[in-house]
Amino acid sequence: MNSERKISSAVINRLPRYYRYLGDLLESDITRISSKELSTKMNITASQIRQDLNNFGGFGQQGYGYNVEYLYNEIKKILGLDRVYNLIVVGGGNIGQALVNYTNFEKRGFVITAVFDVNPRLIGMTIRGVEVYDVDKMEEFVKNNKVDVAILTLPRSQASKVANDLASWGVKGMWNFSHVDLAMPDDVIVENVHLTDSLMTLLYKINEVEMEENANNEN
Repeated sequence: MNSERKISSAVINRLPRYYRYLGDLLESDITRISSKELSTKMNITASQIRQDLNNFGGFGQQGYGYNVEYLYNEIKKILGLDRVYNLIVVGGGNIGQALVNYTNFEKRGFVITAVFDVNPRLIGMTIRGVEVYDVDKMEEFVKNNKVDVAILTLPRSQASKVANDLASWGVKGMWNFSHVDLAMPDDVIVENVHLTDSLMTLLYKINEVEMEENANNEN
């Protein structure tokens, strides 16, 4: 990896997509691919692909392209997917339960070890083998078990306090589905996920296309 300059967030955000497409190619028994062929599949220019991968060493060979399995494994290492990560879910409602039930996490090395909630009706039940604990037991659990990431699916009014508590107990990663952007210390990494933002972006694009079609029909 080129350590002389910081990798842009745009490049980092594309890495999981490369990883996913390369995984699909492996499942289709494709052993090598050119940047041009990959660009057609991913709808990214071949030049952009080469620029992105050159940030980490390039990986391609002139006249050969990319060895799919090798590139897949290298991106896996870059993303840190060559190890297992322990996750907890704070908030056992609909989103929390859906995430626990998502089996693809385990395929990527993400293991949900516990769920925490305040609802007496949820405490003590299991979701796909993962137990729901009283949130009062969360501090003890985190201090006695390795927790890499906390998934927050709780009301916005509770999110900041819970996140700060988790950070003080040593959790360094937060995947935040609560409807609030969390501001945390620099040594704690937060990925804020706003599902409605994504939906609104989709609706804007739909309206944009409809407006363009209406304009064309009027001409």
